[in-house]
Amino acid sequence: MRRLGRLLTRAHREDGHERPALASLIGAAGAVLLGIGAANDSGALAIVGGIVLAVGLVAAMLVHHVTIDWQVMGRLDRLEK
Repeated sequence: MRRLGRLLTRAHREDGHERPALASLIGAAGAVLLGIGAANDSGALAIVGGIVLAVGLVAAMLVHHVTIDWQVMGRLDRLEK
């Protein structure tokens, strides 16, 4: 259990990676809701889960692009000058 805590702490210390991880966790929660809704034949829960999953995935990609890719591109631009 301690190793898991250290792993999560180290992952959150990485520059800019905690925000995409949070958005991915939102998408994972949506996937769980989608699975529960589908297994229980609950259309409303499955729809909500699908929407949360889609929002989480799009948010993770967008946040990754904004927080990590822009920094890398900025560094590359400075190196080219």
